[in-house]
Amino acid sequence: MVFSLFKFLVVKMKVSMISGRAEGPTKLNSFDNALLDAGIGDVNLITVSSIVSGGTKIVKLPKLEKGAMVNCVLAHAFSDQEGDCVTAVIAVAMADKMGCVVEHSAVNEDPQRVKKEAEAMVRYMMEVRGLNIKEVIMEVVSHEVVNKGSAVAALIYH
Repeated sequence: MVFSLFKFLVVKMKVSMISGRAEGPTKLNSFDNALLDAGIGDVNLITVSSIVSGGTKIVKLPKLEKGAMVNCVLAHAFSDQEGDCVTAVIAVAMADKMGCVVEHSAVNEDPQRVKKEAEAMVRYMMEVRGLNIKEVIMEVVSHEVVNKGSAVAALIYH
Protein backbone atom coordinates (compact mmCIF):
# COMPACT_ATOMS: atom_id res chain seq x y z
CA MET A 1 0.00 0.00 0.00
CA VAL A 2 2.82 2.44 0.81
CA PHE A 3 4.45 1.93 -2.59
CA SER A 4 1.26 2.86 -4.46
CA LEU A 5 1.27 6.24 -2.70
CA PHE A 6 4.57 7.20 -4.36
CA LYS A 7 2.91 7.71 -7.74
CA PHE A 8 0.81 10.47 -6.19
CA LEU A 9 3.74 12.35 -4.71
CA VAL A 10 4.83 15.07 -7.12
CA VAL A 11 8.10 16.75 -6.31
CA LYS A 12 8.78 19.67 -8.59
CA MET A 13 12.41 19.95 -9.57
CA LYS A 14 14.06 23.34 -9.15
CA VAL A 15 16.99 24.44 -11.26
CA SER A 16 18.95 27.63 -11.77
CA MET A 17 20.64 28.92 -14.91
CA ILE A 18 23.84 30.81 -14.23
CA SER A 19 26.92 32.09 -16.01
CA GLY A 20 30.29 33.65 -15.29
CA ARG A 21 33.45 34.83 -16.97
CA ALA A 22 36.93 35.56 -15.72
CA GLU A 23 40.65 35.69 -16.28
CA GLY A 24 43.32 33.81 -14.35
CA PRO A 25 47.04 33.03 -14.44
CA THR A 26 46.35 29.49 -15.72
CA LYS A 27 43.56 27.64 -17.53
CA LEU A 28 42.45 26.05 -14.26
CA ASN A 29 42.51 29.36 -12.39
CA SER A 30 40.51 31.17 -15.08
CA PHE A 31 37.92 28.34 -14.97
CA ASP A 32 37.78 28.49 -11.16
CA ASN A 33 37.43 32.28 -11.24
CA ALA A 34 34.59 32.00 -13.79
CA LEU A 35 32.84 29.51 -11.49
CA LEU A 36 33.23 31.98 -8.62
CA ASP A 37 31.82 34.75 -10.83
CA ALA A 38 28.82 32.50 -11.56
CA GLY A 39 28.26 31.81 -7.85
CA ILE A 40 29.22 28.12 -7.95
CA GLY A 41 32.93 28.22 -7.19
CA ASP A 42 32.71 26.82 -3.68
CA VAL A 43 30.79 23.61 -4.46
CA ASN A 44 31.69 20.29 -6.07
CA LEU A 45 30.10 20.05 -9.49
CA ILE A 46 28.85 16.70 -10.77
CA THR A 47 28.04 16.84 -14.46
CA VAL A 48 24.92 14.97 -15.50
CA SER A 49 23.13 14.32 -18.77
CA SER A 50 20.62 16.72 -20.13
CA ILE A 51 17.11 15.92 -18.89
CA VAL A 52 14.77 17.71 -16.49
CA SER A 53 11.41 16.49 -15.24
CA GLY A 54 8.06 17.98 -16.20
CA GLY A 55 7.02 20.93 -14.09
CA THR A 56 10.62 21.93 -13.39
CA LYS A 57 10.86 25.49 -12.10
CA ILE A 58 13.74 27.76 -13.03
CA VAL A 59 14.55 29.92 -10.02
CA LYS A 60 17.26 32.26 -8.78
CA LEU A 61 20.31 30.37 -7.54
CA PRO A 62 19.94 29.83 -3.78
CA LYS A 63 22.86 30.03 -1.39
CA LEU A 64 24.66 26.70 -1.71
CA GLU A 65 26.50 25.06 1.18
CA LYS A 66 30.27 25.27 0.70
CA GLY A 67 31.61 21.88 -0.35
CA ALA A 68 28.17 20.55 -1.33
CA MET A 69 27.88 17.99 -4.13
CA VAL A 70 25.81 19.72 -6.83
CA ASN A 71 24.49 18.19 -10.06
CA CYS A 72 24.81 20.37 -13.14
CA VAL A 73 24.94 20.59 -16.90
CA LEU A 74 28.03 22.68 -17.63
CA ALA A 75 29.36 24.52 -20.70
CA HIS A 76 32.92 25.91 -20.60
CA ALA A 77 35.10 27.75 -23.11
CA PHE A 78 38.75 28.78 -22.61
CA SER A 79 41.43 30.55 -24.58
CA ASP A 80 44.89 31.92 -23.87
CA GLN A 81 45.00 34.13 -26.96
CA GLU A 82 44.51 37.84 -26.33
CA GLY A 83 41.42 39.18 -28.07
CA ASP A 84 39.72 35.80 -28.50
CA CYS A 85 36.01 35.64 -27.73
CA VAL A 86 34.98 32.66 -25.59
CA THR A 87 31.27 31.84 -25.37
CA ALA A 88 29.33 29.35 -23.24
CA VAL A 89 25.60 28.58 -23.60
CA ILE A 90 22.97 26.56 -21.77
CA ALA A 91 19.65 26.01 -23.55
CA VAL A 92 16.60 24.48 -21.87
CA ALA A 93 13.47 23.38 -23.72
CA MET A 94 10.43 22.44 -21.64
CA ALA A 95 7.37 20.35 -22.48
CA ASP A 96 4.59 19.13 -20.18
CA LYS A 97 6.20 15.83 -19.18
CA MET A 98 9.91 16.67 -19.35
CA GLY A 99 12.56 18.92 -20.78
CA CYS A 100 15.97 18.75 -22.41
CA VAL A 101 19.14 20.72 -21.71
CA VAL A 102 22.01 21.50 -24.10
CA GLU A 103 25.45 22.78 -23.21
CA HIS A 104 27.46 24.41 -26.00
CA SER A 105 30.62 26.51 -26.21
CA ALA A 106 32.91 28.03 -28.79
CA VAL A 107 35.98 30.18 -29.30
CA ASN A 108 35.95 33.03 -31.83
CA GLU A 109 32.43 32.39 -33.10
CA ASP A 110 29.70 35.00 -33.11
CA PRO A 111 27.92 34.59 -29.75
CA GLN A 112 24.53 34.88 -31.49
CA ARG A 113 25.51 32.00 -33.79
CA VAL A 114 26.58 29.87 -30.81
CA LYS A 115 23.24 30.66 -29.13
CA LYS A 116 21.30 29.69 -32.27
CA GLU A 117 23.26 26.42 -32.54
CA ALA A 118 22.42 25.54 -28.92
CA GLU A 119 18.76 26.35 -29.51
CA ALA A 120 18.69 24.21 -32.66
CA MET A 121 20.25 21.28 -30.76
CA VAL A 122 17.77 21.44 -27.86
CA ARG A 123 14.84 21.75 -30.27
CA TYR A 124 16.09 18.65 -32.12
CA MET A 125 16.38 16.71 -28.84
CA MET A 126 12.75 17.51 -28.09
CA GLU A 127 11.63 16.66 -31.63
CA VAL A 128 13.18 13.18 -31.61
CA ARG A 129 11.38 12.51 -28.33
CA GLY A 130 8.07 13.62 -29.82
CA LEU A 131 7.71 16.44 -27.29
CA ASN A 132 5.91 19.72 -27.96
CA ILE A 133 8.01 22.62 -26.73
CA LYS A 134 6.25 25.06 -24.41
CA GLU A 135 9.26 27.32 -23.94
CA VAL A 136 13.00 27.62 -24.57
CA ILE A 137 15.19 29.44 -22.06
CA MET A 138 18.81 30.37 -22.75
CA GLU A 139 21.79 31.47 -20.66
CA VAL A 140 24.62 32.93 -22.75
CA VAL A 141 27.92 34.44 -21.66
CA SER A 142 30.88 35.71 -23.68
CA HIS A 143 34.26 37.05 -22.65
CA GLU A 144 37.02 38.82 -24.58
CA VAL A 145 40.28 37.24 -23.46
CA VAL A 146 43.03 39.46 -22.06
CA ASN A 147 45.52 36.73 -21.12
CA LYS A 148 43.87 33.44 -20.08
CA GLY A 149 40.09 33.62 -20.02
CA SER A 150 37.11 31.38 -19.43
CA ALA A 151 33.35 31.57 -19.83
CA VAL A 152 31.00 29.15 -18.09
CA ALA A 153 27.26 28.63 -18.24
CA ALA A 154 25.44 26.01 -16.19
CA LEU A 155 22.12 24.56 -15.21
CA ILE A 156 22.29 23.83 -11.49
CA TYR A 157 19.94 21.20 -10.00
CA HIS A 158 18.75 21.75 -6.41
